[in-house]
Amino acid sequence: MVKDNIYYIVVGTLAAVMLAVIAILLIGLFDARVDNDKIFAVLGPAFQTIVGCFVGVLGSRALNHDKPEERVEAGKPKTDS
Repeated sequence: MVKDNIYYIVVGTLAAVMLAVIAILLIGLFDARVDNDKIFAVLGPAFQTIVGCFVGVLGSRALNHDKPEERVEAGKPKTDS
């Protein structure tokens, strides 16, 4: 239960950061005073990092999401019953 809550908190935080980055990117694109090359140079790596975090979090959740009857305690071999 606690693990699920942590995933929701992490995904919610990453989503909020991604929305903020996209909002700043859009503001910079349509503002004539801002050079588009500079805004992409600053926000491009940040956007890629956030997307990478999403992939990592969701991928680890998919790999660690076992059915309760398939969980094995550490140090004990799995037996077929």
